[in-house]
Order: sequence, then C-alpha cells, then structure tokens
Amino acid sequence: MKRRPPASKPKVRVPDWAADAIWYQVFPERFRSGCPASDPRPEDMDARPVPGWKVSPWGMDWYAQADWEKARGEFYRSVFHRRFGGDLVGLREKLDYLQDLGVNAIYLNPIFMAPSLHKYDAACLHHVDPTFGPDREGDLALIAAANETEDPRTWIWTAADRYLADLVADVHRRGMRIILDGVFNHVGTHFFGFRDLVKNKRNSRYRDWFRIKEWRADGTFDYQGWFNHAGLPELARSKTTLAKPVRDYIFAITRRWMDPDGDGDPADGVDGWRLDVAFCVPHGFWKSWARHVKKINPQAYTTGEVVGYADEFLRGDEFDAVMNYMWLYPTLGFFSPSPDALPASELRAKLDELWRRYPRAVNYALQNLLDSHDTGRVLTFLENACPPFRDWDSYFNYPKARENPGLKTTRPGPKAMDALRQMIVFQMTCLGAPMLYYGTEVGMWGANDPDNRQPMLWDDIEHAPETRTLTGRCPSNPRKPDRDLFAFTRRAIALRKERHVLRRGRLRWLDTGSERLLAFERFDRKTSIRVVLNAGDAPAEIRLEKPARDLWTGKTARRGRLALPPRGWAVLEIQG
Repeated sequence: MKRRPPASKPKVRVPDWAADAIWYQVFPERFRSGCPASDPRPEDMDARPVPGWKVSPWGMDWYAQADWEKARGEFYRSVFHRRFGGDLVGLREKLDYLQDLGVNAIYLNPIFMAPSLHKYDAACLHHVDPTFGPDREGDLALIAAANETEDPRTWIWTAADRYLADLVADVHRRGMRIILDGVFNHVGTHFFGFRDLVKNKRNSRYRDWFRIKEWRADGTFDYQGWFNHAGLPELARSKTTLAKPVRDYIFAITRRWMDPDGDGDPADGVDGWRLDVAFCVPHGFWKSWARHVKKINPQAYTTGEVVGYADEFLRGDEFDAVMNYMWLYPTLGFFSPSPDALPASELRAKLDELWRRYPRAVNYALQNLLDSHDTGRVLTFLENACPPFRDWDSYFNYPKARENPGLKTTRPGPKAMDALRQMIVFQMTCLGAPMLYYGTEVGMWGANDPDNRQPMLWDDIEHAPETRTLTGRCPSNPRKPDRDLFAFTRRAIALRKERHVLRRGRLRWLDTGSERLLAFERFDRKTSIRVVLNAGDAPAEIRLEKPARDLWTGKTARRGRLALPPRGWAVLEIQG
C-alpha cells in the first residue's frame, strides 16, 4: 500500500506593499462631515423616535447632554443615538491631511448600509450607507424602487456607491491604499434577508441564511445572535464554512467592491479587507474566501480581528496579517507609567514568542496598533498608569468608565504624553506595520466605547472645553488638536519611511542591564540602526562601541557612554 505524500504547506505570499504601510483607521461617522445635506435623520436609526432629536454639534463637550438627551435620562440612554454627520465626503476632503501626516494606507470601519453609528449591523453589504455619500435622499429613493435581491444582476449603483469608487480612485492617484471592514459573521435585524424571514417565516427564500435555533408553532422563530446580541443575527454555517447562499452573497459583494466595473482589472477597487470577529467564522470559509480575493487581486491585503495569538489564521491560506493586539499588550505594559510596568526582559520575551509563531513575511505586515474603536484611547490608558495586561478581557474591561469609577477620563497630563511619544517612536521603529486610530496623532483621549469614538479634533472647528466627566463636573480643559504631537508623529513616520531598514530590516535585542531601558537594532546587509528607549523616571546610559548619528536630533554621538534623560530615546545610525 502506497503512502500518500504529506500535504504541502501553503506558501505565505503577503503583498509586498504591506511592509511599507503606515495605516490610519477611520471611523467614518466621527472623522469629518463633508455633506451636511446627507446627515442622518431619525428614520435612519434603529431606534424609536426620540422627541427633539437633532444632529449633534461636532465640537460639543462629550459628557454634556443636549435637551433631547437630558429628557432620556442618564448619559448611556442617549449617547448611542447621537449622530455627528461624518461621511466619505469629509474623508475625501482630508486626504491631504493624511498625506501630510505620512499615511499611505487607510482602514475604514464599516461603510455599508446600516442603522447604527458603527455600521456593524448591516442592512445590506452591496450598498454604501446613503448618509455617507453626497445624496442621501436620492439614494434611498433609488434603492426603494430597485426591487433588489441577493442576485448581483439586480443591484444598482447609488451616488454613495459611486462616491466610494471616486474616493478609491483619489486614494490610488496619491499612491495610497484603502481597505474595507468586512463583517461576515453576522448582520443586523434590518438586513434585507432577515426582514424577509420575519415577514414570510418558513416560506422565506432566506430561511437558510441564519442560525435558527427553533421554529415555533405560530411561525415565529428563535435565532442565534452574535454573543447572544439579538440585534446581530448570525449567518448560517456548518462546522467548516458558511452556508452556500450566504457564501455566494459574500463572494459577490467582495467582487463588487474589489472590481467595481467587472472588467477583471482590480485597479479601480479597494485594496483589501479587515475581517471583523474573524475568530467567530469557520476556517473553511476563510480559506475559500481568501482564494476568491487573491484571484481578483493577487496584491490584495487581508487582516483579521484576532485578539490573541493568530497562528491558525496566518499559515498562508487565510489572512495576510491581523490587528496585532499581542504586540500592543506588552508594549503598553512596558511604557505605562505604572509602578508595576512590564520589565524590558519580559517585553522582549513576549515579542520574541509572537514573532516565532508567525512566518517571517507576516511579521512585517502585522498591524501594530496603539488603540482602536474597540478599546480605550491609548492616552487614557497612560493617564491612568495602567498595569500590564495579559489578555483581551483584562485590557478591554479596564477602561470602561461606567464600571471603573476611579478611571480618569479627563485631558491627560505630561506623563501620559511622554509615554505616548515613546510608544510612537517604538511603533515606528519596530518590526511590523504601524497603525494609528484617528485622532491619536492630535492627542485625543477617552474611555472605552462609546467614549473612544468622539468626533475628530480639527483646527477649523471650535471645540467646547471639557467641563464634565461621566459622574459630574471637572475643571475646564481645552479641547483642540495638539499640533506639537501631530508634528512629532509626522516626524516619526517620516523617519520610518526614509529608512528602508526600519520597514524591512531584521531586529535583534541588545542587552542594557536595566529593566526600564529597551534597546534593539534594525539591520540589513548595508545598514544598522540602533534604537534605545529609557522608560524610567531616572537618567540612564548606554555604551556605544562606535560613533553614531542620532537620526532624531541630527547630532553625532561619540564612542563611549551616551546619556538618556528620563523618558528619552535615541535612534542611532551606526557609523564605520
């Protein structure tokens, strides 16, 4: 009997451009309003009519409440009904801003039609939400008259859909990339198939699209919601993949946005996808979907939301990368002003373990984030001198203002800012692709959702001072973009983009003899750059065997001892 040869491992072919990416995450409803005529209206929201509701002023004091909010009671009874009118028109207006910062890759939170502010509860995946485009009223009328089904041949193109195509073209003209958020585990109760199921019950053509747990005698049904959230019905699946009609629909919308004109040339489409709650979806689906994506565009980039180790997703046949929370946990733990901060030796060990798990090409494409729409703002973590976090649950729950009454949610002070600057230097010189959440570069702060989704700070908008916390009044704090932090972040990005070795070189740790002093070298055959960060509150020294030029200050450091102030750093190009 002949033995079968062992199955060959899939080749890991990460898009080459991913190692050079400087990512910027945009939460559309809160980034910039460019078309007030398309602002959301009460009927667009998944909520009962709210008397007196109005679009919220962009620069409002976050914890203050408008009259319609006060009538509803405490803060959390109204905050999720707020809309500020951010849209794709506003994003396009600010592409110059992103280029000036140094960004060359944009990740958009969901933009497809949905009633919520976050759009993770899709009503469909084949239309951009009309409130994100230039003609809300016209788009809604077109969709209402179109009589669309899940069949792509019935789909029309709205003004918002075409505006996304124009945005993509503008992004590409600038030499930038853009990816969309793909939510393929669940939809919302406004989803066209779920509405048909509620209406037609067992006779619905979509009865096999959802995870039905029980059909009752009266024709109603019980279904599985994502983590038991009734508003997020999960899509049907087997143990290995999603149900065929669901899979067909997702494959169709994937092609729609990656090759909009259907000519086989993906140049007019988006450059990839970020996959929401990727760990909830069967691997078999991701494997088949990944083949579909790469067939459309071999240079497309896919990154999954996986909050722990992601070995099983990164073997070459599913994702190119993940949002790198396993990099963030120890990084935040080391740079935090906490008295229990993570020792440098433990940071090195944790990152070594992370990089050992994944193929080398993947490590260069991982999205090294400081914060995101799902977590507290990094400055608020640092202002609270947070302890090290071992996993997602402890990290995610720490900055919940409602459940952590001692959490400081006001404007962060100098210690937090010093720590953030160090984290940015580390992010821009470390292995992996840096990712900024909108507003981090101008000093935005906030607790966990919804406070991490405040409107972006802009120079041309007057922002009311911060006068309140969740529990009462606080001393008045100004709210405006931190231009010094913006300039600092731009400088750190420019340094990474100027030095090939910081993007594509290898990394080795250097011994410092101190648990608050981190040193490493990025190197290739031609160049060596040494990065040293003193996360301590006392001065520190390192030894230089050769002269070096500090790329941050432009000064030359001679051979011998180099002094670093508290919370100081050096980025040294070794000479000779």
